Amino acid sequence: MENLLEINDLYANAEEKEILKGLNIKINKGETHVIMGPNGAGKSTLANVILNNPLYTKKSGSIIFEGENINDMPTDQIAKKGIFMSFQSPVEIPGISTMNFLKYAKNKVTDAPVRIFEFKNQVNGYMDELNMNPKLIDRNLNVGFSGGEKKKNEILQMLVLNPKLAILDETDSGLDVDAIKTVSKGISMYKNSENAVLIITHNTRILENLHVDYVHILVDGKIVKSGTYELAKEIEEEGYGKYKSRKEVQDEDTGRRY
Repeated sequence: MENLLEINDLYANAEEKEILKGLNIKINKGETHVIMGPNGAGKSTLANVILNNPLYTKKSGSIIFEGENINDMPTDQIAKKGIFMSFQSPVEIPGISTMNFLKYAKNKVTDAPVRIFEFKNQVNGYMDELNMNPKLIDRNLNVGFSGGEKKKNEILQMLVLNPKLAILDETDSGLDVDAIKTVSKGISMYKNSENAVLIITHNTRILENLHVDYVHILVDGKIVKSGTYELAKEIEEEGYGKYKSRKEVQDEDTGRRY
């Protein structure tokens, strides 16, 4: 398989606090990877560092995407290269409709104007598959949307933008069983042999209807174990106890999340 993303010995801070401590992972085209771990382990930090969120600082190590080092590349250029990230808590953006946002984002990623009627038909088709209210497309982005609608809207964006790598940061959090099935359906619609998915989750339900190649356990800024879907089921049954460090327990008790 062709290598898509490779992270080598990555150390990174959130503000002044060291969070990632020598993280390594390799993702090939056609693969679905899952990262699980206790609160404070560094899961969301990893997603943000890949996209070069300025609130996080890389201290050392490398992030290679399709053979190119993207450590110092601005976020918009990383997105144009084909990396997409969904958010745990999608922001509301008054003043721009969902449709206009999607058109603008598609234009920026492809550097080509969209064919409006063809584009609308495509978006409406995706919304129908995701059981989304068609009226949402003309409303301000995420404004007044329910939690489930916001998360489905993230999957809609992924389908429309069709990135090479989709990073889904707890897209399933706070969703009921039916909404999780819909999100899983959207991931299956997107996935093919030329792209890859990195799912960050606490919940194995989103994985039940997906083919998962690798599950990684992230503890205290490092991946401490990798395996198949069986590893995710082990975590569901037994928890993270045997993988947690003392620091992880202390951070969880204080409610810190990274």
